[in-house]
Amino acid sequence: MAKSISCAFFFDAEPAGEQGRHALDACALCSKPLRRDSDIFMYRGDTPFCSEECRYEQMHHDAACARQSASARRKQQQQQSQSQRGGHETATATVSSRKADVSVASY
Repeated sequence: MAKSISCAFFFDAEPAGEQGRHALDACALCSKPLRRDSDIFMYRGDTPFCSEECRYEQMHHDAACARQSASARRKQQQQQSQSQRGGHETATATVSSRKADVSVASY
């Protein structure tokens, strides 16, 4: 008979610096304890969830945060470009007024 080989799941090992706390012990959203004999729904590689619903809720929340962050960045860039254009418009007006004072002779 073949010798029995003990097998340990990857979540049995304790993370460095966090003794006693396992990464896959509880749902990241609702903190429901995760059983080792039930499905674990993962998101972004290392975030466990107890159900597809919890995972979907987190994904939806992350997407909303990303949209809000992108919107804020867009507004900030628009404000910066408007303030930069304001300086350029003044310089352009000055240059064009100088050009108006210059007479051009044609032959």
